[in-house]
Amino acid sequence: MLIGHQLRSDFLGFFEKKGHTIVASDSLVPNDPTLLFTTAGMVQFKPHFEGSIPLTYRRAVTSQKCLRASGKQNDLEEVGKTNRHFTFFEMLGNFSFGDYFKREAIQWAWEFITEVAKIPSDRLWVSIYLDDDPAFDMWTKDVGFRAERIVRLGMKDNFWPPVVIPGPCGPCSEIFIDLGPEMGCGEDTCQPGCDCNRFFEFWNLVFQTYTRDNAGELHPLPTQNIDTGMCLERLSMLVQGLDNIFDVDLVRPIIDFMSDLTDTPYGETLENTYALRVLADHVRCLTFAISDGVMPSNEGRGYVLRRILRRGVRYGSKIGMKEPFIYKGVDKVVKIMGNVYPELVEKRDLVKRVILSEEERFQRTLEQGLERLDTIMSSLGNEKIISGKSAFELYDTYGFPLDLTQNVASEKGFIVDETGFESAMEEQRERGRSAWQTAGGIFQSGVYGDIIKEYGATDFKGYEQSSLTANIVAIVKDNELLSSAQEGDEVEIVLDKTPFYGEVGGQVGDIGWLSNDNVKIQVLDSVHPIPDIIAHKCKVISGGISSGDSVTASIDTERRQKIAVNHTATHILQSALREVLGSHVAQSGSMVAPDRLRFDFNHFEAMKSDEIKEVEKLVNRHIRENTPVITSEKYGDVVRVVQLDNYSKELCGGTHIKMTGEIGLLKIISESSIAAGIRRIEALTGESAYIHELDMEEQVRKIVDLLRVKPTDIAERVEALIQQNKELEKEITRLKQKNALSQSSELLNQIRDIKGVRVLAVVIDNADRDALRTIMDDLKVKIGSGVIVLGSGTDGKASFIAGVTDDLIKEKKLKAGDIIKQVAEIAGGSGGGRPDMAQAGGKEPSKVSEAVEATFNIIDKML
Repeated sequence: MLIGHQLRSDFLGFFEKKGHTIVASDSLVPNDPTLLFTTAGMVQFKPHFEGSIPLTYRRAVTSQKCLRASGKQNDLEEVGKTNRHFTFFEMLGNFSFGDYFKREAIQWAWEFITEVAKIPSDRLWVSIYLDDDPAFDMWTKDVGFRAERIVRLGMKDNFWPPVVIPGPCGPCSEIFIDLGPEMGCGEDTCQPGCDCNRFFEFWNLVFQTYTRDNAGELHPLPTQNIDTGMCLERLSMLVQGLDNIFDVDLVRPIIDFMSDLTDTPYGETLENTYALRVLADHVRCLTFAISDGVMPSNEGRGYVLRRILRRGVRYGSKIGMKEPFIYKGVDKVVKIMGNVYPELVEKRDLVKRVILSEEERFQRTLEQGLERLDTIMSSLGNEKIISGKSAFELYDTYGFPLDLTQNVASEKGFIVDETGFESAMEEQRERGRSAWQTAGGIFQSGVYGDIIKEYGATDFKGYEQSSLTANIVAIVKDNELLSSAQEGDEVEIVLDKTPFYGEVGGQVGDIGWLSNDNVKIQVLDSVHPIPDIIAHKCKVISGGISSGDSVTASIDTERRQKIAVNHTATHILQSALREVLGSHVAQSGSMVAPDRLRFDFNHFEAMKSDEIKEVEKLVNRHIRENTPVITSEKYGDVVRVVQLDNYSKELCGGTHIKMTGEIGLLKIISESSIAAGIRRIEALTGESAYIHELDMEEQVRKIVDLLRVKPTDIAERVEALIQQNKELEKEITRLKQKNALSQSSELLNQIRDIKGVRVLAVVIDNADRDALRTIMDDLKVKIGSGVIVLGSGTDGKASFIAGVTDDLIKEKKLKAGDIIKQVAEIAGGSGGGRPDMAQAGGKEPSKVSEAVEATFNIIDKML
């Protein structure tokens, strides 16, 4: 057994004997809206510490998967550069929920360190919070620790967490090992808390006595608790007698694998060492995170994962890796860790496909970005400063972080305007803030802000009622309040209560009517100008209306039913996608309308046809089961939960049907990509799906009639026709080339002498690019020495090709690329290529003859 695995087992077993319940590691995706990732062992126990969840045990011990690469606990940029930082690591921890406190935590930590892990006590130091005298007494009197090796530190070092993160917190005591003077700064004052590498912290004992609110204020917890955290890899480093965490037996085999894979010796240079350490850490992190359902994307935790992967690709490029390779390290991670975390074995193939897909995508983007950077640098001439705007373009369009642009630029003697880059970045942030304000926030200080202050939120009654009597509280036009509206006016009307659903969460707004004895108003749409107000976009058909009037508000119930059908169908669709593609599938957008639905979800590759069929089959099976659609309220009436049997349970404020059978039928009509890692399914339900199927049947009938075959033979017949067409195209190409070659000898008669250079420039009728290339190859052999330019106009486009023999390239400095560029410009085109051969296209085929004839003047000027 690897020492790392043995230490994990020893730790769990030690505290189990002390009455602790062994609790399995929680997912890297926490059930905590304040965190993107699980960053510590205590995260899954926050409700226990705060007393919000009933306890089934008072003591717990875990080995928790952790990821620190975002937010206030972000170690990403330190990975590879220091001897103590990972993005992914395991945190060993023992916890007490109102049971034992400081004395037991200190005594048991000392016992485990010295008697189980057998770390030499004469190398240990301890830190405590400034005024924590009880902890000092326990260390010196109960444990017998030397007082001169206890350091008192402040909030920054010995209060956890040190940053303002809402949740349980408190003073702590940290345990260090002295790695020796050679690792230190050399100062006489060097001790724990110094920024040098001599004193290595490996276990933090947190005495949780407070909870911190969102404003950073501390409040006493109902009980005194213990939360300890020790990085398994750091402990392994000490037990294995190493000076850095990358060489422990849970990680070093991955480094060795990457070293062999990339043909890069580990330890030979700092650059190689950093790169291999980064790659080993990042492939561990990616393997665990993707196995826990995180998919690379452009937002949230998916964006963090994409950054980690692309950072790995960049470090790979520094050691010569130009093709995807990181995904190959997954097998090594699974081999080492799969016996402890079986989900890695289960998700191995998925993880490899996701990483490979991301690597391929970024390699393409990287190449395009490097080409763009080359163009930017070439355009600067003697100026050697790349503007911040250009650097930001590379960041925004191609995903180039600033440091990558700087590295490439410095290799070619350029520098980057970093201040300008930051300014461009801030401008984008400001645009984002402005867009948010335009979407809703700005109206808080406008007319709708005034309405909500005076009348309060609109009371939505649409879950239970489709028609009701309501009072008009406001009439708005062009963001101004009106007292009344008359026939023909188009206005927005706000009611005190309404059955109309305002567009939100992908579901379109309701339409219908507002009416009383004096007025008839058509509701064209219902929207949320600000979150708690529903505005009805209306046209007054007849009569007039004033603020304060009472009206009957009635939705279009048939349309609402179709919307509800499609909304419930999206829930079933998501469940089916997760079952077929994997638990990583999560909604990233949707549109629910009466005539169709659209569902966007994260997935790393196009769905295969059999996967689409399986999803569709599952959805329709659930529809036929005709199970109840159960809606309930959670947290009072704040959040609405929609549950479908035992396969779907989602928070959702939309409108839904009562039974799944009301959907009737679902038909997927398309699956496509809308962004990197985001797929889109469009589907029809009910009558729309039935009509679509009828249309498809009609199309099949027409094809059957045209081909004169049975429906079951269509595919075979079409394949035969395609093959026959390919053979005919080959024959046409062969005949064109034969005809072109037959003209080449005659064309030589049109050669002109321009200052001692033989120049042939002619138009070839009805020749495509392949034919032009064939003629060019033949003419270059026959002309011996010369310049050839051919042009043709076919299919509404101009095509040109230029060739220069090698002797003229050397002696006369003539280049085909330079010639073809000037020729093509005359026909509204551009092009380029090698000195000996270049091609171009043009938008104006009527100017082919003029452009070709201009060749002689172009050559004359060049000579």
